[in-house]
Amino acid sequence: MDIQAEIKWIEKALLESKDPTFVEAVKNMIKSMKKVKEATSLEQMREDVFMAESEADIKAGRVYNTEEAHKIADSWDL
Repeated sequence: MDIQAEIKWIEKALLESKDPTFVEAVKNMIKSMKKVKEATSLEQMREDVFMAESEADIKAGRVYNTEEAHKIADSWDL
């Protein structure tokens, strides 16, 4: 079946259903799917921001090699 046929089949099953538990289960699956999609979009947005910030740090010279990072860390009073 193609996607439109699948959608029509699901729509028909929902319209014919008299079982509120079944309808609620389908509703919850759709809500869950939307949350996952939103979370994925949010994670991608965070990754894009992180990459942009990282590139700006590199261009501004705010990067250190391992030896420099150790020297900085050693100077911290912990």
